[in-house]
This record gives sequence, structure tokens and C-alpha cells, in this order.
Amino acid sequence: MAPRLAIVAIGRNEGERLEWSLAAALRHGAPVVYVDSGSTDGSREVAGRRGVPVVELDPATPFTAGRARNAGFQRVAALHPAVELVQFVDGDCELVEGWLERGVREMDADPRRAAVCGRVRELDRERSIYNRLCDMEWDAPVGEALACGGNNMMRAAAFVASGGFAPGLIAGEEPELCLRLRAAGWKIFRVDADMVLHDAAMTRFAQWWRRMMRTGWAFAEGAALHGRSPERHWVRENRSALLWGTLVPAAAVILAVPTRGASLLLLAAYPLLGLRIYLRSRRRGLVPRDARLLAFFTVLGKIPEGIGKAQYALLRALGWRRKVIDWRGPAAGAGAAPPGSGG
Repeated sequence: MAPRLAIVAIGRNEGERLEWSLAAALRHGAPVVYVDSGSTDGSREVAGRRGVPVVELDPATPFTAGRARNAGFQRVAALHPAVELVQFVDGDCELVEGWLERGVREMDADPRRAAVCGRVRELDRERSIYNRLCDMEWDAPVGEALACGGNNMMRAAAFVASGGFAPGLIAGEEPELCLRLRAAGWKIFRVDADMVLHDAAMTRFAQWWRRMMRTGWAFAEGAALHGRSPERHWVRENRSALLWGTLVPAAAVILAVPTRGASLLLLAAYPLLGLRIYLRSRRRGLVPRDARLLAFFTVLGKIPEGIGKAQYALLRALGWRRKVIDWRGPAAGAGAAPPGSGG
């Protein structure tokens, strides 16, 4: 029988994570396709040894997760034209037993659901404070949602009708696609069930900092694309990054001399912001330890978010494109290149 469901895995230098990600995907019996974005660690060979078809993206075009998922969907559609549902999974994630069956049931419950997703959990939450932050980030409310993450089950008909992911976005591609899907009348639904185990492997402050810069870039680009839509996509987040990550600290420092240091009092607003986030987190049910951690790093994260926003604005003004912001690596994706140079 022609398969109803297929799995698209994407990755770039995921190492051992890809081994267990593909092993988990293959256990479910659905056909699997792997898309590789220029790995140099033998990832393509790992997939090949397991009999998984491999799509190698052309390095002449900048790598993005959206581009990889589009390519994976296209290969699935070519190999299995009757596929109705596609489960996207990142190469650093392992599908949880029972999720695919639950996801299919949730899709069948409402034909207007374009995508369903479940709970993402960190594989080793206590390995670092940054892993704990990721695990809290994944804990989103269930029910109708504005967006899903990169790991999700997508209805093929909705994916085709929408045109898929915007391949040029280096971050924030899932919310952007979900916005277009919802505008077309589709629904996004988050389920109260575990979907994948995620291995952030984030152990260094520099990794967290680059990831927050990537978030700031995503806010800026998302607002530029859809900020004038009825729901004002990421306008509030973009303004917050501008205010707390750029304007307040700049004003405090630049005006310090003419105000004889009085402008430094502006920095007192940061603890107040942190307190507000802490109280809101406690109301959500977080234990005090996690609420304090989230409040501190949310406030601190405004600075790299502001930097990411500034980088987007500068490079856009110059007409340059930026490579993917690889927060795991020390330098990968850190450069910018003029149009047409493949950067």
C-alpha cells in the first residue's frame, strides 16, 4: 500500500545526534528522507548506511532550515505521490514512541488543521542552565496556536497550497509559514503529548548569546515581512528588542556625561522588567528556581536580540545577505556577503 505518512529529517553536522534521530524515525515504519546542508562530519554516509534517501543541498545557495524542509518535501512527493501527511524532524531530535499515531489522529479530527505539534523536551535538561532555558521555551500552551516549531506534522495539501517555507529566511521560518497558512483559513494545533526529545547540547554562554542574536534577527525580518498584517507579526517583539536591547542602554551611556550620571538611572528599569517576567512565570506554574533563571536571561537576552536586529537593519540597507547563524559553532555562518556571491 502507498504510505499515507512520510518523515523528512534535516541536518547539518549533527554527529551522533543524527544517528539516533534516524534510528528513531525508522522504527516507525514510515518512509524517511534525509536532507543535508553541507555537512562535513559524515552525516550523509550515516543516512546512506541506513538506507535513507539523501538530498544534498547545493552550497551555491545559502543553507536554511526552510530550504532544507522544502527540498525534503519535494523528494517525498516524488517518491510517494500519495502521501497526505509529512512529519518534519530536525536532526538533533528523536521522535517519541506513539507520537506519529497521535499526530495522525489529531489531523483526522479536523480536516482544516494544516499542522499539529506536541511537546518538545530536552534530552538532558539539567546538563546546563541553557538546556533548562530551552526546555522552558518548548513548554507552550496546548490547543489552537499561532505557530508550531520546526518539528511538526504537516498536511501535504496545505503545504503545497501555501508554497512551503520561505527558503531565504535564516530564522523564524515556521511562524512565517504558519501565519500564511492561518491567513488562508488553515489551523495550527498543539497537542498535550510528547513529540520529540531535543538535544540542544548548549553548554557555553557564547552559544546562548549567538542564539539570542538569531532570535533578534528573526524578529526584525518577520516584522519587515508581515508587520503590517492584521496581527502585526512580531512587531511587539521587534520593538522590545529595539527598546531594551539598543535604545535604553545607549541612552544611559551616551547621556551619562551631560547628565552627570543621572541617565544611568535608566538601567534601573531592567530589574523591574525582570521582576515582571518572574511574576508572570510563577503564574504560569514555573517553580521559583526556573522563574528566576528565565527572568534573568530574558532580560539579558534583550542585548543580543538588539544586536541581531541592528545587524539585520544594516545588512538590509547595504543589500547584503547573511548566512545562517549557526549558534553551535564558533564561526560558522558569521559572515555576510554581497548579493550573488553565494553567502
